[in-house]
Amino acid sequence: MTIHSFALAPLISLIAGILILVMPRLLNYIVALYLIVVGLLGLFPQLAG
Repeated sequence: MTIHSFALAPLISLIAGILILVMPRLLNYIVALYLIVVGLLGLFPQLAG
């Protein structure tokens, strides 16, 4: 089962949004992880596949 990159971003955003609504304290961690992942993919585009 493969998930294409165009479908992955909206799915992650939806899950993160639901988690933030349920547990607002998770916002800091979700934003931090998102920024780390985006930064790593920007520095090392070969990681994206």
